[in-house]
Amino acid sequence: MDLKATSKRLFSYISPYKSGLILGIVCFFSSAAIEPLVPALLKQLLDHGFQADLGFPLWLVPIAVIGLFAARGLLAFSGTYLFNWSTSQAVLRLRTDLVGSVMRADASLYTQLSPGVAASRVINDPQNATGALAGALTTLLRDGTTLLALLGYLFYLNWKLTLVSLITMPLLGMVVRIVHKRVLAVGGRSYESQIRLVGIVDDITRAWRVVRTFDAAEFEQRRFAEEAQRLRRMTLKSIAAAATMTPLTQIVASTGVALILTLALIEANRSGTSVGEFVAFITAMLMTISPMRHLTDVTQPILNGLIGARACFALMDTPAEPDSGTIELSPGQCRGDLRFERVTVTYPGSEHKALNQLELEIPAGKTVALVGPSGSGKTTIVNAMLGFVAPTEGRITLDGIDVTEIRKASLRRQFAVVSQDIVLFDGPLADNVAYAAPKDMARIEACLKAANLWDFVQSQPEGLNMTIGTNGSRLSGGQRQRLAIARALYKQARIWVFDEATSALDSESERIVQQSIEQWHGEKTLILIAHRLSTVRNADCIYVMSDGRVVESGTHKELMERGGLYAGMVAAQAME
Repeated sequence: MDLKATSKRLFSYISPYKSGLILGIVCFFSSAAIEPLVPALLKQLLDHGFQADLGFPLWLVPIAVIGLFAARGLLAFSGTYLFNWSTSQAVLRLRTDLVGSVMRADASLYTQLSPGVAASRVINDPQNATGALAGALTTLLRDGTTLLALLGYLFYLNWKLTLVSLITMPLLGMVVRIVHKRVLAVGGRSYESQIRLVGIVDDITRAWRVVRTFDAAEFEQRRFAEEAQRLRRMTLKSIAAAATMTPLTQIVASTGVALILTLALIEANRSGTSVGEFVAFITAMLMTISPMRHLTDVTQPILNGLIGARACFALMDTPAEPDSGTIELSPGQCRGDLRFERVTVTYPGSEHKALNQLELEIPAGKTVALVGPSGSGKTTIVNAMLGFVAPTEGRITLDGIDVTEIRKASLRRQFAVVSQDIVLFDGPLADNVAYAAPKDMARIEACLKAANLWDFVQSQPEGLNMTIGTNGSRLSGGQRQRLAIARALYKQARIWVFDEATSALDSESERIVQQSIEQWHGEKTLILIAHRLSTVRNADCIYVMSDGRVVESGTHKELMERGGLYAGMVAAQAME
């Protein structure tokens, strides 16, 4: 997306709040209208103020001067406030749309975008983009209207000299265009380097245990320092490119002012212009330098803002997760009968088939276990059931309905999943149990008891209101896992999936959790994925996976009697 299209799209976010913009413009124009009154007042004072008969009370002079500057300041403040009110509303809309895009995005986005970079783009980029543009627009309006008002007054005083002063405008435009190209090129590279640096910091803070375990502090420090140095160079180049704008434009402007001063002095000597008129003209001319300089300084903030906005819209335009389903499952409608019919799944960029012509039947209300070595396709089965990966061949049905025909939100509402990668949310423990659902304290307590976490909760001063920290950092590994199990138990889902759900628990806690899970036998469809085979012995059916296929199936007793792969795995674990 080019910068013209980016700016047009960005302004579409601001336009709903144009009432604030219009009032702000009115304030800026009113402030600008007061500006020429300052040299006009000087003209009157010089022409009439040093005479015996002033013609007006002397006390009016300080009141007029103070009043002019106070009115101009109040109007400028009001214009700036109104503009920023409008842009803050746009920031809110941008952030909301960005978060919505991230949540709807296809799963491939999460393999390309680190959490830190995503947070930076959602939180910082909208503020930086609209803030920079709001500041630039404020400058354009405040100083642009001031410049126009002063030029109007100059034309009124002496239109010939004012026309001569305008010959510097094309030269100023050429300088701005040259610097503009340089700032844009360097600014883009600076932004990319900043995003990479955010990614490195995210890696360091998220994986600090790994960093320290591998004694990689110096390595990460060096990696950070190299990228930080690269960002410093890019930032310095960007600042240097933008900084050339001021001296170049000042040289051009000062050349024009010098020319005008000389011509004004010559004309004053020839035509006998009054001192007041001459001082008023020169004062107004000098007063144009400041707004002209400010106007030439808006290039870099505008470009930086548009670069940030372009990154926002690139994230916003990330393809959404495909959802062709039209069927909405009403509460209580789902029985929980799952079938995989010759399902093949191949991940993008891989020739290996994660699932290969898989045939699998999970009857409603039954407890089914999936076992097998790592990489055999167990977790891919869960991802396929939930619609996170799409089969390249075959189909998956829920109660006889192809899952592609069910709206994904409705499909996932039928599942409660505890995966081996525990994800918790910073905040009260009770909120994590009743995540995204109305809180029923009695139910929360029952779920925590079933997950063998209630005694721990009672030992805490805050009880259910204890803050668990980022991703449960205040909890042990086993406590985090038990909390995730309690969250799954709380969800009113027909199908429960426990993917290595008890792997971090001690034997006693595992036994208690297993008993809690087994009490739902016959009422819920339970899918257990485990490496620890002792946890799946009571399953109605055990499917043994290998290379994306089911190679054995049956009860624990049946599989042990066959003496196949499952029996060998049980024997190996018994020896360990």
